[in-house]
This record gives sequence, structure tokens and C-alpha cells, in this order.
Amino acid sequence: MRSVGIKALNSSLSEYVRLAASGETILVTDRDRVVAELGPLRESRSPMLADAFLAETVRSGVMTPPVLTGSGPPPAQRPVARLEEVLADLHESRSDR
Repeated sequence: MRSVGIKALNSSLSEYVRLAASGETILVTDRDRVVAELGPLRESRSPMLADAFLAETVRSGVMTPPVLTGSGPPPAQRPVARLEEVLADLHESRSDR
């Protein structure tokens, strides 16, 4: 495990990222106080950036994952009203205003 100050990290960031990618953990310090840790990806972490953002929104509670109800086929589609019918109903409901 290595430690590096913020200024040194800033000037040699790509070197420290390569070390972290190869499995080493780097402690980032500011005035001799550890403020961050740079390390290799966890086994459970996807290497895709979009997956990381999605996982973060779920962790923070902004979004909840869908509940899987079963392993069968999706439910059949229900018929929907035609646009003309919807517009006629809308016009009728607004006519008494």
C-alpha cells in the first residue's frame, strides 16, 4: 500500500491509476491526513460507467430496481383506446366548463 499527497497525485495521476488498476491500493493524503483511497475495482463492480451510475442511483434511493414477479413470459398487452376516442372523451368532458 502506498500513500501520496494531493499535489504529487495531481502531477502523476496516470501513474497512480495504472498502479491501482494493477491491484495496488493508494492512500491519498492532504497535510498528512488520509482523505481518499484509490484502488482496484471490486469484483462486484461492472467496468461499464453507465452501470456504475445506475448502481449509484439505486444505492442513493433515487431509483428502485424493478421487482421480478416470475420467470414466465410478460403479460399480454391490453387493448388501448384509439386516439379519436380519447380526444372525443376529452372534448366532451371539457364542453361543460
